[in-house]
Amino acid sequence: MLLAVDIGNTNINLGLFAAETLVKRYTIPTQARSYFPYLEKILAQHKIEAAVICSVVPQATQALAKGLKKVVALRIYNIGKDIEVPLKNLYCRPKQVGQDRLVNAYAGVTLYGSPLIVVDFGTAVTFDIISRKKAYLGGMILPGLNISLDALYQRTALLPKIKLTRPREFIGRDTQNSMLSGIVYGFSSLTDALVVKIKKKIGKEALVIGTGGNIRLMARYAQRLDKIDPDLTLKGLHLIYKTRQF
Repeated sequence: MLLAVDIGNTNINLGLFAAETLVKRYTIPTQARSYFPYLEKILAQHKIEAAVICSVVPQATQALAKGLKKVVALRIYNIGKDIEVPLKNLYCRPKQVGQDRLVNAYAGVTLYGSPLIVVDFGTAVTFDIISRKKAYLGGMILPGLNISLDALYQRTALLPKIKLTRPREFIGRDTQNSMLSGIVYGFSSLTDALVVKIKKKIGKEALVIGTGGNIRLMARYAQRLDKIDPDLTLKGLHLIYKTRQF
């Protein structure tokens, strides 16, 4: 079995692959004091050959690798260090692109074709754009939904701290639902508008894939998402591991 690990700023997502199938999925809070209790519980149930890690949090990468080695003897590969994403990268400074974004782009192209737009509703909202010739062109980075809610609470005197959830109505009639409506309908409208603009650049036939921790919420509101794939990053790690070159 292969353990695919996606380390984000909010959560660490782990996927267990047997042959071609994602058979189990687990989530660990990135800010957990120790990963060892989680890993011990998860890995004791399975015989794992190797782990492939994609991370945007270097400290968490080191801590998780140590935790893995305590639990089980396995080979650990880091995307961007041990394995490169096999995708032509046209960023002005290619090393600046987050490895998670490249993994998503590669997974999207491999599974769904090109041209392609990948919208990831995670801690940040990212748009990643792949050309008809399967080259990574770049994209956009926006503050995520929870970050935006936290900013309203932290930078204002009277707005409360609230949990991200579905707004009860479009025109909010209390403070909480006004905030939720602004965030959810605002980001979904922004998504739809950006997709229209991007398609004018790369082709109207471009497919739009939605992923990330908040995708199940946003899929109800963003109208221009063609496919929803919450496990796109994990699938990408599995695909890259299969075609790896050292």
